[in-house]
Amino acid sequence: MNPFLAIHPEVKEALEKGRPVVALESTIISHGMPYPQNIETAKAVEEVIRANGAIPATIAIFEGKCYVGLTAEQLAFFGKATDVWKVSLRDMPYVISQKLYGATTVAATMRIASMAGIKIFVTGGIGGVHRDAANTMDISADLTEMAETNVAVISAGVKSILDIGLTLEYLETKGIPVVSFGQDAFPSFYSSTSGFPSPLRIDTPAEIATLLKTKWQLGLNGSVLIANPVPANQQIDAAEIEVHILEALNAAKNENIKGKEVTPFLLKYISEHTHGESLEANIALIKNNAKLGAEIAVAFA
Repeated sequence: MNPFLAIHPEVKEALEKGRPVVALESTIISHGMPYPQNIETAKAVEEVIRANGAIPATIAIFEGKCYVGLTAEQLAFFGKATDVWKVSLRDMPYVISQKLYGATTVAATMRIASMAGIKIFVTGGIGGVHRDAANTMDISADLTEMAETNVAVISAGVKSILDIGLTLEYLETKGIPVVSFGQDAFPSFYSSTSGFPSPLRIDTPAEIATLLKTKWQLGLNGSVLIANPVPANQQIDAAEIEVHILEALNAAKNENIKGKEVTPFLLKYISEHTHGESLEANIALIKNNAKLGAEIAVAFA
């Protein structure tokens, strides 16, 4: 009934009947991948979710509303347009009130999914504590949103361009359970390992669904981070990608890239300097996350 929500009829029907629904962000379309791979990936991810028994609900902002579930034409628009805002929580009221086009980050997608009644959200990798955060104070709003909103997040861990150790410490401080799926190591986006052990391990979607229900029935608000390692045959060695990350961070510093422009700049730089290998890994991991997310949504429903 929220006047700022525009829920796709298919998604609305699924929610009303208690069927599994999986939320998807739109920043990965507008700011995370180049055209046409962004649109192709968005469509493929939705197909993976459908193939595993759930309904996809890609979220974006336009016409002064939060759209939950996009048409093929709307997906294509967000993949091609160049004047789309990258919207986190602080930007939502401005973008909505000004009736601008906005692609939602993890934080904004979680909030809108929660408004719509969706409990499961799939992304590539979450934001976190940036490297050199002691000086820059650059900490993603994804983390504070995860402490408040009852939407589970399935990702390939934390983006490896960030300080993974400090991000895990922050998640612990905020009381956010961190579960690695099927392994003891915490993954690092492009790689299945990060050098850090996972706080928790669960091996089946059904057990994860039970954990989510237990947490929220206890009155413990906030998300659960489900870290799903990228398939071994599609990962990039952590030491190899670290070289490119350090080069990208140095380039961002030299070009004075700051704030919400940092992550898109780094991902683009790394993709170009790995000759597309990092983009291929990114596409593989988001599809892999979509499969697990759909399986958890089915078990949860």
